[in-house]
Amino acid sequence: MNQSALFTDFYSLTMAHGYWKTGMDRRAVFEVFFRRNPFDGGFSIFAGLEPLLARIGAFAFSPEDIAFLAGRGIFEAGFLDYLRDFRFRGSLWAMDEGRVVFPQEPLIRMDGGLIECQILEGLILNQINFSSLIATKTARVWLASGKGSVMEFGLRRAQGLDGAMSASRAAYIGGAFGTSNVLAGKEYGIPVLGTMAHSWVMSFPREEDAFRTYADIFPGNPVFLIDTVDTLKSGVPSAVKVGKELAERGINFGVRLDSGDIDYLSREVRRRLDEAGLPRATISVSNDLDENIIHTLHEAGAPINSWGVGTRMVTGGNDAAFTGVYKLTAKEAEDGTLVPTIKFSDNPEKTTTPGVKQVWRIRDGEGMTVADLLTLDEEEEPAKGRAYTLWHTSADYRHFYHTLEAGAEALLKPRIRGGEPAGEAPDLEKIRAVTQADLEIFDGSYKRIMNPHTYKVSITPKLRDLKLGLIKRFLGDL
Repeated sequence: MNQSALFTDFYSLTMAHGYWKTGMDRRAVFEVFFRRNPFDGGFSIFAGLEPLLARIGAFAFSPEDIAFLAGRGIFEAGFLDYLRDFRFRGSLWAMDEGRVVFPQEPLIRMDGGLIECQILEGLILNQINFSSLIATKTARVWLASGKGSVMEFGLRRAQGLDGAMSASRAAYIGGAFGTSNVLAGKEYGIPVLGTMAHSWVMSFPREEDAFRTYADIFPGNPVFLIDTVDTLKSGVPSAVKVGKELAERGINFGVRLDSGDIDYLSREVRRRLDEAGLPRATISVSNDLDENIIHTLHEAGAPINSWGVGTRMVTGGNDAAFTGVYKLTAKEAEDGTLVPTIKFSDNPEKTTTPGVKQVWRIRDGEGMTVADLLTLDEEEEPAKGRAYTLWHTSADYRHFYHTLEAGAEALLKPRIRGGEPAGEAPDLEKIRAVTQADLEIFDGSYKRIMNPHTYKVSITPKLRDLKLGLIKRFLGDL
């Protein structure tokens, strides 16, 4: 893989030039975190890490890239020479891809030279934000279906070629059991699925002929699209006739609804299939579905076996972007020490939490999650049996007391050390399994589609004192 280092925001290069010019390229620590869960939800899914790591490893300026920058007329020749040999030689810590994550906690920690960390900002956020958005959306859809069979088929509505590929991969992590995207099937090993379009049915004199021909060519559990002419007057009778012929040969089939009142039609279709002696025939539905529609249909008991979701899954639907940001949390001083930094804002949500940090997931004695705890990297590991005061990340008055019933799990793990890969590189099936296992350890109140409970992300007293001290110093200097 080749990844042009021009895939960055222009300001990253102008700042990098400034750091180089003024001799400021010292050690720095940046963190990736996000500010709110998308879709008014109670959780998010961390996705996009493994493709990001591959791209960081290949991130470099080609001779053509250098020539392009030289043509801008603002970069000095010495800086361009520096960029010719650019590679990320620092370290990257991250949560495992597929983990359930929450606002204000670090997903990725970058530790390296100020210039290299700055230039990588755009790539990191681009890869993490979109994939996390789609994985989160799909997880919500999957949960809304009662952890049923959800197919992603949004290729034609996705945001360009890379958007379609990234969306298919992220949707599989989030819970989709397959994709219509054939290239994603080849590249990522995702099961490739599909039935027929209305154009197939319209190409034949009768729906019955379209169904029979398709079943003859693809006898492995064919699915008939029954709403091309009239679902109940034409589609179902034709499907029943062909379905009986298939049943005599020991072949099962299904039907798909892509329009109309899905609740009413699915019930009526189920009734007619059962009356025809075809109780094993399945019903699939599509037509601009999202988690809210699916939740309503599932809760109402609509007899639906699988769900096809496209546009509102691969685009994020009503939430256009994941709110991931990339902030400096520590920098090397002139004496070589690492000094915590803070970005202050009148909006507490935008005031960052300083320092080099670790994230710990705390569970109760039954293995269910209690809270995520941010500690300074220098602090001791949270220990079983110890009592803690856990403070809100805004460092205000909100806090609670908790005695650890079990150990705590460190979520940030090394993935790059000194520019070289570190740690396990899991395949997509393992990442998908991480998501499904992680969702099981969170109470259902955090996973509700509507009005979910807010999960506690907390900081230690030591980290709170550091944050408040920097805020007071910041205000005192004004």
